[in-house]
Amino acid sequence: MKEFIKAVDDLPVIIKLILALPGIDSFAWGIYRIVKGLDRNDTVQIIVGIIWLLAGWAVLWIIDIITILMYKRPTVFA
Repeated sequence: MKEFIKAVDDLPVIIKLILALPGIDSFAWGIYRIVKGLDRNDTVQIIVGIIWLLAGWAVLWIIDIITILMYKRPTVFA
């Protein structure tokens, strides 16, 4: 799991932005949050990842785009 997290963290910012587009965001960053939560044994992060999978397409992708532009990675519950 650590390899997956490191691989995603090391992606170029433009690829992270593409993954944050509506429709893609819920799967890409939802799975990232779930894997990161499983790696850290963080139940809250796992639940947030599941919510991101279900509702990320609606509004949550905007949050990811803003945080990627500001911090070069999604920072809200990630």
